[in-house]
Amino acid sequence: MRIDLPGFFDLQVNGFAGVDFNDPDAGDDEILRAAKKLRDTGVTVFLPALITSSIERFSRCAKKMLRVKPAGFAGFHMEGPYISPEDGPRGAHPRPFVSNASIEDFSRRQEAAEGKILLVTLAPEVPGALPLIEHLVQLGVSVAIGHTAATPDQIATAVKAGATLSTHLGNGCHLEMPRHPNLIWEQLADDCLFASLIVDGHHLPPATVKAIVRAKGVERIILTTDAMAAAGCGPGNYQLNGEPVTVSADGRVSPPGKPWLAGSSLTMNCAVANTVKFTGLPMETVWGMASNRPAEFFGMKPAGRVIGEWDEKNFQLTIQEVVA
Repeated sequence: MRIDLPGFFDLQVNGFAGVDFNDPDAGDDEILRAAKKLRDTGVTVFLPALITSSIERFSRCAKKMLRVKPAGFAGFHMEGPYISPEDGPRGAHPRPFVSNASIEDFSRRQEAAEGKILLVTLAPEVPGALPLIEHLVQLGVSVAIGHTAATPDQIATAVKAGATLSTHLGNGCHLEMPRHPNLIWEQLADDCLFASLIVDGHHLPPATVKAIVRAKGVERIILTTDAMAAAGCGPGNYQLNGEPVTVSADGRVSPPGKPWLAGSSLTMNCAVANTVKFTGLPMETVWGMASNRPAEFFGMKPAGRVIGEWDEKNFQLTIQEVVA
């Protein structure tokens, strides 16, 4: 079936095509090449995800992206450093740079980013989180809950303060937790929260994806890749934020010898195809989760058109052309 639909909007891209957006030494040409390769997968708008690091590293990465201004760059997703320090919820974020939430620290990072931080992911239980959430909402910056070991009450309080998104729901938490109540149920049940999902077959099993989509409703689901440098490449050794990660033959990304994930090697066209396969929803419905939904979340519209072919029998979405 021929496809001609709005471009994808990815709100969490750590890197692509061998380039780490969290590497302050990444070359200008490398960033431009990565953005072009990303666009070839149908992503016409994206937020580079700058993860937990020192203010100096964050500033260098942000200023480089602002200077290069690759096509599709809309602003930054600041993921950390105000997250859980615990193994598991912290994921691949470096422990030495995890910190309490601070309006002053955020202000310094936002100044370095020239006001282009559009989304902040934080853990509600971190000291200072609630005042920061309220401050961000006043500034018009969206707040997401993620990389957290929060109690249900802490989740609910964060939502009341203005959080509106769950970052990669079902991930960035302990591998084991109480059957109920727990932070996943709390976020699933709250209609004020959109949920972003990484549908690569590694972050969430197919049945979990189907259940989350049913619980939240298609209007509150946003697909993201959480792609890192290996996306668009293949198995091997890479870096994320200066730390080594390994991509297995089946595309799973993790720090060497660790049980948790470290971003993904997913592309958005595959995320859409996987979601159709896992949920049984029409392709056009799922497409909106990767295009209109994230754009509307930020008060924007999708950019450009994606032309391609959808193989319904084999669940394959081939991108043939991206039109501005």
